[in-house]
Amino acid sequence: MIARAAALLGAGAGAAWSLPALAPLVPALAEALGVPRRRDGASGIALTFDDGPHPEGTPAVLDLLAAAGAKASFFLVGEQARAFPELAERIAAEGHEIAVHGDQHRVMLRLAPAMIAADLDRAQATIGELTGQRPRVHRPPLGIYSYPGLKIVREQGLEPMLWSRWGRDWSAKSTAGSISEMVTADLTPGDVLLLHDADWYSDAGCWRNTVAALPTILQRVNASGLQFQTLSGA
Repeated sequence: MIARAAALLGAGAGAAWSLPALAPLVPALAEALGVPRRRDGASGIALTFDDGPHPEGTPAVLDLLAAAGAKASFFLVGEQARAFPELAERIAAEGHEIAVHGDQHRVMLRLAPAMIAADLDRAQATIGELTGQRPRVHRPPLGIYSYPGLKIVREQGLEPMLWSRWGRDWSAKSTAGSISEMVTADLTPGDVLLLHDADWYSDAGCWRNTVAALPTILQRVNASGLQFQTLSGA
């Protein structure tokens, strides 16, 4: 009886630990946890890029954004920012929002709370030093929060953020057409679009499809009458 009770308690604790991981797939859960998928009340669209900087993908994305006069939010990885500091600096210098994705691209469910805190500390120190901006917004690798991780993110003064539209552009099976179709379907004010400017943690070369899709994405958002805004509203 005691063993069974202990097992049930353990299962309950495990479920509580991992429950936030379902937030990207269950909008009602994301809302209950206070993890935004959208920017409710916003008048525009937030275009976001994960996993960079990348020596080829990031400059190509930045060039297209500059030509369109669009601003985006970049969720940087600390280890990549240290490897390519000039690109982290360029993102900030061109007026884009600097956000944090972590120091290493590791799933929170596999990390003890102390490891999560240390990873965030190092990421924020690196990204802040290189860009001159203290990140205000956080998105975890794969969009997966653990319960302790979500608590730590908030304790460090960061706003958790997921997405409402994605292009599945991390997969080599995706095409420029499929990415642009998925990410711009039924756009409404406040949508947060998820793309990737790097392939460090996904299929090799997938950033090329993202770059190829981006002109169409930019055109469709402009045609909808919506403006691009960063997650902080600029």
